[in-house]
Amino acid sequence: MEIIVNIDDPIPLFAQLVAQIKQAIASDSKKPGDPLPSIRQLANDLELNSKTVAKAYRLLERDAVIQTRGYRGTFVHPDAKANCSIDLNAWVNQQLSVSISSFRNAGVTDSEIRIAFANLMNERNK
Repeated sequence: MEIIVNIDDPIPLFAQLVAQIKQAIASDSKKPGDPLPSIRQLANDLELNSKTVAKAYRLLERDAVIQTRGYRGTFVHPDAKANCSIDLNAWVNQQLSVSISSFRNAGVTDSEIRIAFANLMNERNK
């Protein structure tokens, strides 16, 4: 599996990593159980900050595309191929779009929506 990131691309680097790892799994370049490079190794190979790679790995793990086995390493999840097609960001955008349309139809202003959203997000972090 060869990963190439383009620092001039408007797509964030972590998103490029996620997409390329999912593509490698979808195309059978990587199969369930195959090892992936450590965060540190991949960051060094791509000359990226390790936090960027860690973020990509966290998102892939959240989506059950990869799994971390402690000190043994990171591997392709057994259900990775099926889970590659799941896009939580698209789902969140769709859900928010429906909610925002509903609020606007009820006469709520964009400013009120933003304030309410920020308040709810801030409550979550407490």
